[in-house]
Amino acid sequence: MRAVGGRDITRERLVRTLTFWLRPAFALRVLNRFQRIVGFDRSMALASSALTALIPLSILAGAVLSNFVHYDAAERIINRYGLTGKGAESVNALLGEAEGANASVGILGVVFLTISALSFARAAQRLFEQCWELKPLSMRNTRNDLVWMVSLGAYAAVSGWIQAVLGTGRLGLAAALAETPVTAVFLLWSGRLLSAKRISLFRLLPFGIIGATLTALYSVGANVYLPRLFNSYAARYGAVGAVFAMISALFALMVVVVASAALGREVHEELARIRAGHRPSDHEVRQEWDSVLEQARLRWRTAREQVSRRRTEDSNHS
Repeated sequence: MRAVGGRDITRERLVRTLTFWLRPAFALRVLNRFQRIVGFDRSMALASSALTALIPLSILAGAVLSNFVHYDAAERIINRYGLTGKGAESVNALLGEAEGANASVGILGVVFLTISALSFARAAQRLFEQCWELKPLSMRNTRNDLVWMVSLGAYAAVSGWIQAVLGTGRLGLAAALAETPVTAVFLLWSGRLLSAKRISLFRLLPFGIIGATLTALYSVGANVYLPRLFNSYAARYGAVGAVFAMISALFALMVVVVASAALGREVHEELARIRAGHRPSDHEVRQEWDSVLEQARLRWRTAREQVSRRRTEDSNHS
């Protein structure tokens, strides 16, 4: 009986926690935060700048690392997502090294890579500045932007190693779980560095936890969906289909990051209000849900009445 009672108490606490954090007032604040930072536009800007930086970076990494170890960016992506057929061919055509090509990188290529990488870093920097309402630093934060790009490369290397060791199976659950703490640390480091240490790690902690969790879920979903996406786009558009697939995948990932930033900021603000003694009572939370449910029922009844009225009018005309 105690065990049953304990399960009931745990279930009740879980329901109360979910109804509190999913209550309409809090969800509306998160949505407003996402809209204030123009979430979808910010996600597309991040995805575009990431693609512009990552493709030349992968080519440069292949040119440099091929002198020491075997490195093929196309092969890495193909193995990571288990691409076959047209999808694998399009990635090879885009990122694969041409036969007989000289694996050297000119000064102009390095300059272009640096500019594109800084563009991506500044796009990420603007996300934190807008979400946490900070004064824009722009080029004055260039040194931190460059350090962040190096740390991004280190994070990619660690994630790649985790995927190589644990990324077996169609879903890659073990690799996603192992990557979660690494991603959380990287997100915290990113917010701290790109904001020029104007955001404390304590304020960033909800963003790091939420972002890492949602990124892990995205990674599992990407293992299932991306092979179909690459094959579909490659069948339609050929080699350029890999670019369309990459920008689509990056956009979805950046929506996750931007939404995590908005949610993390509001979670921190809500926790601060709770510590200050301003937590809404259970009665207030219940009233919010009752109001939403009543509005939903009213709209459902109105919609049914309109459909019934139209059917009656159509039957009379016929």
